[in-house]
Amino acid sequence: MERSTPDDIVAEAEAELESVDWLTAAAAIASISAVGIALGLGLPLLSVILERRGISSSMIGLNAAVAGGASLAAAAFITPIAMRLSVSLTMLISIVLASVSAVAFFFAPFWMWFPLRLVFHFAITALFVLSEFWINAAAPPGKRGLVLGIYATVLSLGFALGPWIFSQVGSQGFLPFGIGAGVILLSAIPLFIAWSRQPVISKERRQGSFWRHIFAVPTATGAVLVFGAVEAGGFALFPVYGERVGFSESAAAQLLTAVGIGNVLMQIPIGLMSDRVKDRRTLLSICAGVGLIGTLCLPVLVEDWWLMAGVLFLWGGVVAGLYTVGLAHLGARLPAADLADANAAFIFCYSAGMLIGPQTIGTAMDLFGPNGFAWSLALFFAIYLALALGRLFAARS
Repeated sequence: MERSTPDDIVAEAEAELESVDWLTAAAAIASISAVGIALGLGLPLLSVILERRGISSSMIGLNAAVAGGASLAAAAFITPIAMRLSVSLTMLISIVLASVSAVAFFFAPFWMWFPLRLVFHFAITALFVLSEFWINAAAPPGKRGLVLGIYATVLSLGFALGPWIFSQVGSQGFLPFGIGAGVILLSAIPLFIAWSRQPVISKERRQGSFWRHIFAVPTATGAVLVFGAVEAGGFALFPVYGERVGFSESAAAQLLTAVGIGNVLMQIPIGLMSDRVKDRRTLLSICAGVGLIGTLCLPVLVEDWWLMAGVLFLWGGVVAGLYTVGLAHLGARLPAADLADANAAFIFCYSAGMLIGPQTIGTAMDLFGPNGFAWSLALFFAIYLALALGRLFAARS
């Protein structure tokens, strides 16, 4: 029998290290994408229901702010919970809590919507944290960008499918609530399929390591904070911006669709590219640079809808790379024992960005008019670009 040479053994070991556990990755991606569909359906549904009930805009905003607080709390505390209960069991409990609270919104009076928002978004954020940890753990270093690009693409499709379902079933009656809860429950199926392959949170994690990881890889956590601010603020206020610069409501909505299509189509190519660059901070700097240039061009593009749509298509896809490449960079820079806390810190920064973005952009538009929209977005990108380039040059020197 032919003996294996040392080179053969090394090659086999490298192949093993670079193999993706596709069953595990697919299960985690499918699970969180089902939750994305439910979120895409549920968020506009809840706002419409409250508006119809005569709830003031300020109270609707206050109720939505509870969701942000719940997300921040879940990101901070979910890792020690999952370490005690296991990742799969914590995800299953979160699925049940999210689906039950989704149904309860239909029956509850408005004052109950505050604790329901707290439970619902705590559970949803827990699912995001643990799913991304699972996916990052299943992806080998050389294919991490590809796997996370697939994840970002499928998740974006889920978020896009939710509003389409809402447009078909409307907001009347129990049906939309039942569909949302049912889709969340369906996310347990892939979880059961891969139950035995769940990642284990290391017992070696240190006390307070969650907070440490907010600053451990600042290029990654800074990227997702900026993306959260731009995504939440930009999507929320772009219809207002579009109306103020002369676009119709439908034309502004179609421009947002161009951003979403770019997001969906470009994440796998960007993920593949991130696997081939020597330092992902280079690619993150490019994403921020494109974001900065694109937003500064917005005031010039308002005269040509088609040109603006083309630019926003490219802009949306590249800017979304801050999330995809940032998550891949985070996983590449840390040992496996730190991934659970690091992913929680990543989602924490994303949630913080979602709280900061709308307030900053809205205030800029009040102070500087429509152009404040582009200038405030550009400010986010400029600050992050300075951080990414500074870290990149410091590493090279």
